[in-house]
Amino acid sequence: MPRDRLSDKGLHADLAYQMVHDHLMLDGNARLNLATFVGTWMEPEALQLMQECAEKNMIDKDEYPQTAELEERCLRILAHLWHADDPDQAIGTSTTGSSEGCMLGGMVLKWHWRQRRQAQGLDDHRPNLVMGTNTQICWDKFCAYFDVEARQVPITPDRLHLTGEEAAAHCDENTIGVVGVLGSTFDGSYEPIEQMQACLDALQQRSGIDVPIHVDAASGGFVAPFNSPELVWDFRLPRVMSINASGHKYGGVLPGVGWVLWREQAALPEELRFNVNYLGGQMPTIGMNFSRPGAQVVAQYFNFVHLGHEGYRQRMGTLEAIACHLADGIAALPGLQLLSHPLGQLPVFAVRLEPQVKNWTVFQLSERLRTRGWLVPAYTMPPNCEQIAVLRFVLRAGFSRDMADQLLEDLQRAVDWFQRLPAPMPEPVEAEQAFHH
Repeated sequence: MPRDRLSDKGLHADLAYQMVHDHLMLDGNARLNLATFVGTWMEPEALQLMQECAEKNMIDKDEYPQTAELEERCLRILAHLWHADDPDQAIGTSTTGSSEGCMLGGMVLKWHWRQRRQAQGLDDHRPNLVMGTNTQICWDKFCAYFDVEARQVPITPDRLHLTGEEAAAHCDENTIGVVGVLGSTFDGSYEPIEQMQACLDALQQRSGIDVPIHVDAASGGFVAPFNSPELVWDFRLPRVMSINASGHKYGGVLPGVGWVLWREQAALPEELRFNVNYLGGQMPTIGMNFSRPGAQVVAQYFNFVHLGHEGYRQRMGTLEAIACHLADGIAALPGLQLLSHPLGQLPVFAVRLEPQVKNWTVFQLSERLRTRGWLVPAYTMPPNCEQIAVLRFVLRAGFSRDMADQLLEDLQRAVDWFQRLPAPMPEPVEAEQAFHH
């Protein structure tokens, strides 16, 4: 069979299945993938529902009104969860993931800023968006696609995310908004959204500059409400105009579904809402994509019904406990030290080597773990911290305490193996230096 062009004749379905199945056998085991934030496990009943809805096009709301109703229910549930002033007046949409949610949130920030500038007769050609260099790559894409200056605040070894003071210090009259991240992809930490609110309030009092906040809660939006209900980061803060989250991360759905909400109807301009005369009905649409499956939206509603508040609280609490157990066990291993800890944050943490370790790297440790099937990414931190190389561990639904103990055993064996390696030879000294020495 040719690989890169259509064959003259096809294969029977069973043979085609076997050929593709065999090709995929060397893919990693998704349950052992500690690199991804994206869900890799759901209950069998959820998988059955997804199969039943796989052919439903989410955009065909007139043909699939019950699926459309489940989307609306999910949005109202999230509006309650994120403390909208009036959950029935909040507005939002499902998306293909958080990246699309971020694009929509950023686009609305720019729209409001441009409208204010034009109403005041001011220049509207130099918008900027303030964020930390720890933000996800989708924000770089947004700024490139929508012609916005990405005003990125560098992180430092002592400050691995954006603070309120740094955010306010980088704002000016051209700032369309500040992005606060509830759950950094680099180390799992929460940025201080409430502190950002206070610092931006002080900025407005000093200068009159009024800057809104978009919260990128891709992961934390489904964790903080259950593990840290006292943490104020959502629509309880008046400056938070919009929030996005990934249903296919800690929302517990297989890829790909995300959500974006605005606190009230007035926050989403009418010009960005579209009614489409399509397949027999007038359908409102907000998202950047058009046709996409309804299966993941149905699966999100299944999780809301199946887990409820107590189920999510138990799931997130269990993941946090297992992550803390794993982090504490790793911290006790020779040569390794924690860069972050999952207690009170995402069940995610980063590990670096102790400074005295010279004869092996986190990249080599990552490769060593792969021989046992574990996929643990190694990478360097963003600019200004490139000298810090880390392993990152992401725990999701389906990762058990037994799996954590097995991973600790494999880490112990790998570290012991590296510890037995001979020390590196000293760097050769140039002849001239040696002579003078």
